[in-house]
Parts: sequence; structure tokens; C-alpha cells
Amino acid sequence: MIQGKRIVLGITGGIAAYKGAALCSKLVQAGADVHVIMTESATRFITPLTLQTLSRNAVHIDTFDERDPSVVSHIHLADHADLIVVAPATANSIAKLANGIADDMLSTTLLAATCPLLIAPAMNVHMYEHPAVVHNMELLASRGAMFVEPGTGQLACGYVAKGRLAEPEDIAAAIGAWFARSGILSGKKVLVTAGGTIERLDPVRYLTNDSSGKMGFAIAEAARLMGAEVTVVAGRTTAQAPAGVQVIRADSAQGMLEAVLSLYPETDVVVKAAAVADYRPVQTYDQKLKKTGERLVLELERTTDILQTLGERKTHQLLVGFAAETQDVERYALDKLKRKNCDLIVANDVSAEGSGFNVDTNAVQVYGPEGLVEALPLLSKRETAVRIMDVIARRLRAAGGLA
Repeated sequence: MIQGKRIVLGITGGIAAYKGAALCSKLVQAGADVHVIMTESATRFITPLTLQTLSRNAVHIDTFDERDPSVVSHIHLADHADLIVVAPATANSIAKLANGIADDMLSTTLLAATCPLLIAPAMNVHMYEHPAVVHNMELLASRGAMFVEPGTGQLACGYVAKGRLAEPEDIAAAIGAWFARSGILSGKKVLVTAGGTIERLDPVRYLTNDSSGKMGFAIAEAARLMGAEVTVVAGRTTAQAPAGVQVIRADSAQGMLEAVLSLYPETDVVVKAAAVADYRPVQTYDQKLKKTGERLVLELERTTDILQTLGERKTHQLLVGFAAETQDVERYALDKLKRKNCDLIVANDVSAEGSGFNVDTNAVQVYGPEGLVEALPLLSKRETAVRIMDVIARRLRAAGGLA
């Protein structure tokens, strides 16, 4: 999948810069046309001659070192890249990219690029966990940047913790996997629901749940990166929606039902990751409900089951539901899949550590009519989403819906 691809490899100034040389070598061996851009600080750790020898192309360092008068180097590199990879990416380089600072060859090229971007961070664990760095990475991810998470191990500072650059073979595998997935869903329309719904009691109070929208947005991002036209119908969310997808806001269960049904006939894949309220107040009040006694009794009524409605009306669509459980996950997931006429159910135990609402990780099991299709260990929600979309793509291909 890498054969013949033009990859710009950015190497920034960290001790892990030596791994950038190994990555460059692996990409060249896989048939890629690699063009290396180094920051000045990166040259303190590894020589440009090393990267030039490995890539068989000139190494770029200085924005003003224009060797070909017929082009502007940083624009030419940006325009002709199939993918830009920054490995290692220091906290400083991530901050510059997040904030649009272009003060050297690499940051200038990155700002001019319209191709996909893969970032492999490497830094001290406390730097990696600093709120500013976390914010910058989340901001870049919301714009469509992909990340290869750092590993846990011995850091240059002496700590044994998360922050070391992923191994070159893992980064190369991520690059190959991205090229393999890129465009696989081209021409397909994917509808994702995300977040939690809110059911109003009065102008200031409502019933809701803990869903942040992170899982739904991660699935939308993964589908977009695979070439699909993606629409997200989102309820209440605390996560930021990814770039490049259409977002339709629908706060209540009824509003989400109406929005989804209006899009359903033209949709190829539906992934219903939203946590929709099962009940809503029978009576809502135009004014704030005042305290009148020691107890307040609310009468609730069932909302329309969106997933079941979609299952009943399904024609050509591949329908994927979610099942958030706290016990007997497999039994409840398979029962839900059958009752609601789904093609796949993604189930997880939300009581398990690191899995469920308002966290950045998840551990899920994907079930089909035949039983367990794939069990995913605890992964970032972005990686979980990519793996779920891989299963969906395989189902589409098996059904003749993909070339």
C-alpha cells in the first residue's frame, strides 16, 4: 500500500530523532518516495546526511534554502505529498502546528499542506500529560490529524512511563494501514449518531446521561478518513466534532429520530452510537418548576426506539447499534441485535475501568448474527473506531457493497 506513495517525513528535535532514520529506511524499503524535513534542533541529534542517504532525496532544513528556482520548496512539498508524517513530534512542534505558527521549514510546509497528517508524539510523560499539550493534540485531532500514540518505556530523562516514540515498525504499519483504508468507503454515505439526548422538564432542568460524544465522533472521523461522506446527528456532547463531517444538532430523542429518518433512505451505513433517553417527562413546564413540598413525583413515558425503528424500515442499509451494559454483555448484545434487526452490535461493559462514558479509551466486542465477530482490547476511542469501521467495511464487501 505504500509502494509509489510520496511521503514527507518531518523530524523534530528530540532524542527519538534516531528512530526517524529507521522509519525513513523502512518506508523507502516499502517503495515510498520519502522527502525529509528536519528542524534545526533535530540536526543536533542526527545528521542530515544520514537522512539524505537513506531517503535518496535532498533533506530540507532552511525555508530560504531554495535549490530549484522553478518552485517554492515548502509549497511544492506540501502540494505533492500523499501523506505527511511527523516523527518524532515534540511538544513544541505540536504547539506550533496547533496554533498556526510557521517559523521554520517544517512548520511552514505543514501549514501549507492539504494532505492527511500523521503525528507520532515523543516527550517526557509530564509534558505529554500537560493540559496545554493535551489541548493541542485534541485540537489537531478535531481538524483531522491522526496520531500514533507513544509507548511506555524508558525515557531519556530517566522515567519509565508513557512518552517514548512508537517503534518505527509500528509507525510504518500505521502508515500502511491508513493507505489501505484510504478511499475504501469512497462514494458511501455514513450516518452516525453521537452524544446523549436531553428530555426537558422545564426551561432549566432536563433528564440526560453521561455520554460525551467521543465514541460517535471518533467513528465519524474514522469513516471520513476512509473516504465516506459522513453526517453526524448529535445530541448533547462535550467532545469536539471532527473536521470534514456534517453535524446536525438534535437535542431530544424525538428530534434525533426525525433527523435520522429524514436521512435514512439515502444512507448506506448507520452507526447509532448515541445514548438516547428511554423515557421523557409526560408533562413539561413553560416556567421553572418551583419547590412545593418534600417530594416531587414525575411521570415518564417511553420515547420512540430509534434503532428499532431503523431496523423495521431497513432496505439496503447496514445497521450498527451500540449496547452499553454492566452485566451479561454478550447475552444482552445478541438479544438486542436480533430484536432490532441490526447487522452488527458494538457492546461494552461501561462498569469496566477505562471503558464507557467520558473517558478516552474503550474496550468493546462486536457481534453479528453468527456471534462474536471481534473482541477489541482497551484502546483509545480513535483506534477503537478505526477497528469498528474495518469490521463494517468487511461486511459491506462481503455483501457486495464494496469493490
